[in-house]
Amino acid sequence: MQSVRFRFLLLCSITFILCSMLTILHFVGLPSFVTAAVPSVCLLSKHNYPQNAATFHGDLRLFSQAWNQLSFSWLSSSPPVLLRVALFVKVWPFSAAPGGLERHAQTLHRHLADRGHEIHVFTTDRVSATINEWQEGCCLFFHVFPPTARGFFDVGPAWRTFLSLNASSPFDIVHSESVALPAVKAKLVGGGVVVSWHGVAYETIQSDIVQEVLRRQDGETQPDLKLERALSHRTHRVVEEIGWFHRYAHHVATSDYAGEVLETIYQIPHHRLHIIVNGVDEQRFRLDYAGGRRFGQLHGLPKKGLVLGAAGRLVKDKGYALLFRAFSLFLLEQPSVTLVLAGDGPWGERFRELQSRNVIVLGSLTAEQLALFYNAIDVFVNPTLRAQGLDHTLVEAMLCGRPVLATHFSSIVRSLRLQEEELGYTFAPNVPSLLAAMRIAVRDGRDVLRRKGRGCYERASLLYTATKMASAYERLFMCVTNSTYCMYY
Repeated sequence: MQSVRFRFLLLCSITFILCSMLTILHFVGLPSFVTAAVPSVCLLSKHNYPQNAATFHGDLRLFSQAWNQLSFSWLSSSPPVLLRVALFVKVWPFSAAPGGLERHAQTLHRHLADRGHEIHVFTTDRVSATINEWQEGCCLFFHVFPPTARGFFDVGPAWRTFLSLNASSPFDIVHSESVALPAVKAKLVGGGVVVSWHGVAYETIQSDIVQEVLRRQDGETQPDLKLERALSHRTHRVVEEIGWFHRYAHHVATSDYAGEVLETIYQIPHHRLHIIVNGVDEQRFRLDYAGGRRFGQLHGLPKKGLVLGAAGRLVKDKGYALLFRAFSLFLLEQPSVTLVLAGDGPWGERFRELQSRNVIVLGSLTAEQLALFYNAIDVFVNPTLRAQGLDHTLVEAMLCGRPVLATHFSSIVRSLRLQEEELGYTFAPNVPSLLAAMRIAVRDGRDVLRRKGRGCYERASLLYTATKMASAYERLFMCVTNSTYCMYY
C-alpha cells in the first residue's frame, strides 16, 4: 500500500512539474506544434489556484489575483521606458460631477502622464461643435471631438485622427475604457490594445433581478413587461459580447469578481486577463479630522448621535429608494441618528420631503468637499442595486478612514473583503437586511466604528490608491510591449 501511495504521489509531482513547464511554454509564443502538447488539465482557470502575493514570482500574466497586491520596485523612481499611449474614452470628466468610468480614466492617465508617459486622449465633452486639441503639461494631449446628434462619442473622426498620428509615430499601447474603441477597430490595431471593463451585460442581469424582487416586495403583482423585454435583450447581449470580446488583445477587470466573470462566462483566456482594482487619489481623499469637524459645523451635522453618509447620484438603481424606505423606518427606532446625502437626483427631493432634521441633503459636492464630507461622518452607506463594477465612493470613504455599510454584491465584497477583515457591514438588497445592518452599526457605537475605520484606511492606503493602480497599469502596458517586463521577482 505504501509503495502504491508513493508511486501515486510521484506521478502527481511529475505531472504538476510538466504542467507548469508546458503552461509557461504555452504563453511565451512557441510554435503551435509545441503548445499543442499542453494538456487541457494544465490550463485550468488560474482562479482555481490561490496564490500568495507576498511569495509570488514568475510571469505576471499567470498571476490570478489583483495586481494591486504586488509591489513594483520603480514606484518612486522614473520608469525604465517611456510609452506612447492612446486612450479612447467616451467622455472626459470636464464637468464637476463625472461618472466612475470617467474619473478612473482621468485619475489613471494623469498619473501616467506625471510619470513621463505620452498620453493622447481621444474623447468628447458633449458640447463642442468643432474639434479641439491642446496639450496639458509635458505629456497629456487632448483630442476632443464634437458629439453625435444624440450626444454620444463619435468614434469615426477620433479613429481617423488616431490613424494619422499612429502613422507618423506609432503608439505603444491603445487603451479603451470599456467599448469607447469598438472591438472591430481594436482588432485592426492588434496586440497593443488593452480594454478596461467597468461592467458587462452579464452583471446587469443580476441588477435587473434585484430590482424586480424589490418591486414585488413592495406589493407589485403585475408583471413588468419592460423588465421582461430588458432581460431578454440582455441575455442576447451577453451572447453577442462573448462573440466579440476576444477581439481585444488584453482585458483588465476592475474587481476580482469581474475577473472571474470575464474568464468563466466570457471565456477570456487567463493569460490575456488581468485584475487591477480601481484606485482613487490618495492626496485628495485622506484622513483630515480637523477638516471633517469644520465641514460638520458648516453644514449643521450633530455632535451627538451617529451620522450616516451616502454619496453619488440619488437615483433608484443606486439604491436610494431602498435607503429611503429603510431609513424612514429606522428613524422610528433611532431618532438620534442622522443621514447626510451628497449628490443630486430625484430621490434627493424625496428625502427633503421628509422634512426631518435627521436628514440633510447637501446636493452636488466638488471632490475636495466630498473628501471633507467623508471625514465628517461616522459610517458610509452605499445601497447600490447595481451589481456591476466597484464603486469609487467606497474606496474614497475607506481612504478617509470611514467604515462602510454596503450591498452584499460579489463585485464589492470579493475585492474589499469587508466582513473577513472586519472593515464594515454588508446587507442583502432589501429593507429588512439594510435595517438589520444599520442596527448593528449603531449598536457597535463610535469606538468600534473608529477601529473599523482605521482598518479601512490601512487596507485602502495599501491597495487602492491611484499610485498603486497607476503603477500596476504601467507595468501591464510595459509587459504588453515587451515580455521582459512580464517577469516579476
